[in-house]
Order: sequence, then structure tokens, then C-alpha cells
Amino acid sequence: SSRSRWFQEFLKGNPEFNDFFIAFDSPEEISEEEMRLIFRPRTTPLLTPYETAHGTRYLWTTFSADQIDLNYHNPEVLMRIIEVLIMYVQRGADLIRLDAATFLWHELGTSCANLPQTHEIIKLFRDVLDIFAPHVALVTETNVPHRENISYFGDGTDEAQMVYNFALPPMVLYTFYREDATALTRWVEGLEKPSQACHFFNFLDSHDGIGLMAVRDILSRTDIDFIIKRARSHGSLVSYRIGPSGKKEPYELNITWFSALNREDSGEDIAFQVKRFVASRIIGLVLQGVPGIYLHSLIGTRNDIDAVLSTNSYREINRSIIDEDAIYRALHDPFSKISRINRELGRLISIRTRQKAFHPNASQRPLMLSPEVFSLYRVSPDGSQHILSLINISNRVSHLDIPLEELDAGAEIWYDIVSGMEWMVDGERLHITLLPYDIMWLTPRP
Repeated sequence: SSRSRWFQEFLKGNPEFNDFFIAFDSPEEISEEEMRLIFRPRTTPLLTPYETAHGTRYLWTTFSADQIDLNYHNPEVLMRIIEVLIMYVQRGADLIRLDAATFLWHELGTSCANLPQTHEIIKLFRDVLDIFAPHVALVTETNVPHRENISYFGDGTDEAQMVYNFALPPMVLYTFYREDATALTRWVEGLEKPSQACHFFNFLDSHDGIGLMAVRDILSRTDIDFIIKRARSHGSLVSYRIGPSGKKEPYELNITWFSALNREDSGEDIAFQVKRFVASRIIGLVLQGVPGIYLHSLIGTRNDIDAVLSTNSYREINRSIIDEDAIYRALHDPFSKISRINRELGRLISIRTRQKAFHPNASQRPLMLSPEVFSLYRVSPDGSQHILSLINISNRVSHLDIPLEELDAGAEIWYDIVSGMEWMVDGERLHITLLPYDIMWLTPRP
């Protein structure tokens, strides 16, 4: 932070902090070619001028003028950051999130993103924690193309224990916008992690926007443009970055998850909107990994345009100040949006926590049963529980005709742990009907 003690000492000319940041006497010290190579997550200038005791210096600011990049070429900076990590552990941290870790190391003449030195430093952090606090997990947050993102698993034992699954949010939006689970199913088929000791952190939204970089190597440009166009019709704003050509490229959607799924002018019944919203959230709960839910998705916050206008920051659209009293009043109204979300999503989360087949290391196998249904077969690590998860991602009734050979269990009766209903096998096939946005978790009866 530009308000941090370290940076304030730098501005004062304290020699101890001279090399804590990446500073230039002139912007011309970075050539046009070098600037073109640098991966930029923003459209703002890379260098920000600051008045110091030694005159005007130009500081490297990847994200914004008030976020000053640290100089990890300086060993003292690295040691100080390790001390900070240890301090968090001493205060009880079990998870440490490495925000925007991609941009940790800077080297002119490169992209300054996802460099080998960055991975080596994360390995060092892991080594320190494995010795000092082996119960603490590193979580990397890197909004970059999927292949680069999962590189932060390392070999599965030497870098992050969890990686933000950045491709998941735009893939789920695309699935619900198209009402077609084909692309999502194919992508999940190829999801791999290098060991049982690391996991995807399956989130759909956060205090930031819905990143688009991760699907650049999964979806076509036409498909990404379709997501953007559809999200704009739901009130989304779009943040951009400067690409290698010097032109703006879409970086993230700025919208709440509830608004991304439901237009305010749709005229749909709130119960139906909540059902669609919950169905989308459940995809993050059934996939292999560790799910996470942003606070505003527990209450279905809509776009806060007033906050955007008052701050001139697109990301404020999804950072509304929460009124505690208003939430409690809504929870006491069984027909309110918040009450409906709390009741249904809360019930499903509670059910999920009791199922061995949703363990992070339970195997998963996507099934292509119908484009309208995202189907996932999970088996617990000890093989004692099988769950066939079915999520209707469309506004249509879907009839499934499932051959038993697609399933690893040859049971005659399948029990839905969501509804309590039983389904009988008929002639080596399981016939299932799902209403729009229905969710079923079917487990075989012995």
C-alpha cells in the first residue's frame, strides 16, 4: 500500500528501504518493446510518479497507483515477507492466500508474469511453512489462462495446496446462458491435479469481478463475447486490460452472481430466480475440490450501481455494505429472496457435508447424458458411497434415459438425498425427469 510504513520510509529517503520497491528516474528507462512484453491486468499506467526526498521517482504499480509492487530482487524484502507469513501463522491463520501471485517477480524483457522465479519463491514459502507450520495451506489466486493457473500446484507437493479455479465461474455462466452443459462437461473431463495433496478451490464469485482470462484457452473468442454480451444485458460492467497489441481486452465482468443469473426486468417469480441461482451454485459444490461461497451470494445481492457511481470503481458493484438488521428482517419473511436462498442453499450445503462422495479426493466422472443436464458421478475415496449428481441447467423439463452401464453401481433402486424420492430401474435403464433447474443427488440403494 502507498500508505504503508515501508513505502512512507522510501518516500522520506530512508536508505534501509531504497530497494524495497521498483523505482525509475524516468519512464523512458523501460523501452517500448519491453513495455509491450509486460502482461498487464489493467489499462492504467504501469509507472506512477511519486515525489520523494530524492526527487520524482516512477514506481512500478501493476494494479493501481496506491498498490506499489515490492522488489523481490532484494533479499531483505523476501525475508521480511517470510516474517509476515510467520506472523499470520502465529496469529492463527490456517490458510494463506497469495493474491495475484503471478506478478510477484519483475524482469524487463519478459512478460513479468508467471516467471520461474515466482514459482521458486512460492516453493520457498511452502518449504518454510512445511517446517514451521505444516497444517497451514497456501492458496494461490492467479487470474490467468487455465494452464498457467494450475501450474501453481507445482508437482502437487511443492507449491500451493489450493489453486483458485478461475475458469469455473465463466464456464458456469456460459453453461447457464447457453442452457447447454456440453462445454462444461468436456472441460471437467480434462480437469486434473498432480496429486491427492492439492485441490481446486471452486468459487463462482468474489469481492473482485468474474475473471475471463482463464477461459481464453478453453472457449473461443466468439463464446467469450457471447458471455460478455449476455452479462451486459444483466447490468454487468466490463473491466479491461491492455493486451500485447496495445489494444484493450476484456479482463473481468463486474456483476453480482445473482444479477448475472437473473435480470431485474425479467418479470420472473422470485422463487424461480432463486431456483436458477441455487442450481448454478451447486456446480461449485459437487465438483472435486474445496468449494467457497462469497458472502454476497449467501444473500443474493443484486448489482449496486449507486456504489459504482459514488466511487467510480466498477468492482464496488459487488461490494455492497451489508445491513445486518435488513438481513434479519428478510430471514424472518419466508417469501423473501434472502430467506429462500438461505433455506434452500443452506439445506443443500448441510446435506453435502455429510456425504463421503463429495470428499475433495473422491473420484469424479462427468457423463454426457443430455446437453440440458450437468451430470457428474462421484465415488468416495474408500468406495463406500456413489453419488450421481444431476443439475438441470435449463429452463426446460429434461427427461433422462440412463443406461446402467454408465454407472458403477448395478442397484435396482436409486435414492435422491435431496428430495427423498426413490427411482426404480426399468429394463437396465434409469428413467429420470428433471424440472427446470432441478437438482438431484442419486445414490444406489443396496
